[in-house]
Amino acid sequence: MKYNYITIEGNIGAGKTSLATKISEQFNAKIILEQFADNPFLPKFYENPAHYAFPLELSFLAARYHQLKDELTKQDLFKTFTISDYFINKTLIFAQKTLQSDEFALFTKLFYIINTTLPKPDLLVYLYLNIDNLKQNITKRGRSYEQNMEKEYLEKIQTGYLDFIKSQQNMRILIIDTNNIDFVNNENDYKRITNIIIDKDYDIGITRISL
Repeated sequence: MKYNYITIEGNIGAGKTSLATKISEQFNAKIILEQFADNPFLPKFYENPAHYAFPLELSFLAARYHQLKDELTKQDLFKTFTISDYFINKTLIFAQKTLQSDEFALFTKLFYIINTTLPKPDLLVYLYLNIDNLKQNITKRGRSYEQNMEKEYLEKIQTGYLDFIKSQQNMRILIIDTNNIDFVNNENDYKRITNIIIDKDYDIGITRISL
């Protein structure tokens, strides 16, 4: 295995968890899944973003940090590598789009204080889907609090991710355009995407692939 720690990222509805789970099962990898479903502020945020944005982002930051610190320091000799369906820096990406400027300034200070102890992934994979396809996936999975999510919000998050990726200097980043494949329901599409992620040795920098 070329990488010890792989992170699957993408916008809301991109298929991060589905892909990370399938890869972990096939390749006997240790999996770290974001525990967002238990966050009590998330449904409230979608109903009233202005009021609940700051406590939501703080709670996500704390939960993600504690989970990654705990899981990444534990060695599992029976697993080939570690794969996660999120990167801790998504906390800043979302916070920048949801918080007021003074709140974001404070949040950023807190983020960099606690983030210094977490390792970066050996490979960051970003699943790129256009907004219409993201909306279709969100509708299909049927989480009630997501159904009224506006396209403008998804566009802001997409822009935030891509701006973050462009700013990175010392990471292996793989952007995969998945608009024309269905790796969840089509086994051939799944094999194509895993071949790209698992079997290739990427250099530091950004690699873009369309499937």
